[in-house]
Amino acid sequence: MKIYVRERQKVGEGVESPKYRIIAVTGGEVQIAATHFRKFEIEQIAKDVKAEVVYMKPVDDEHKKKK
Repeated sequence: MKIYVRERQKVGEGVESPKYRIIAVTGGEVQIAATHFRKFEIEQIAKDVKAEVVYMKPVDDEHKKKK
């Protein structure tokens, strides 16, 4: 099982709110109730369900959707 995670984009420096979002889960059935997570929370979930955490790289500005 893999849990794909990325950093939230609208979190400022020094802010203590959760910084990560779970993007996808493959290879098993896991229900996610929250939208934002702290790194240790994701790692604990992964440990409990024997999953690997994959941290996604941020998207370059040139690949972001233009408004």
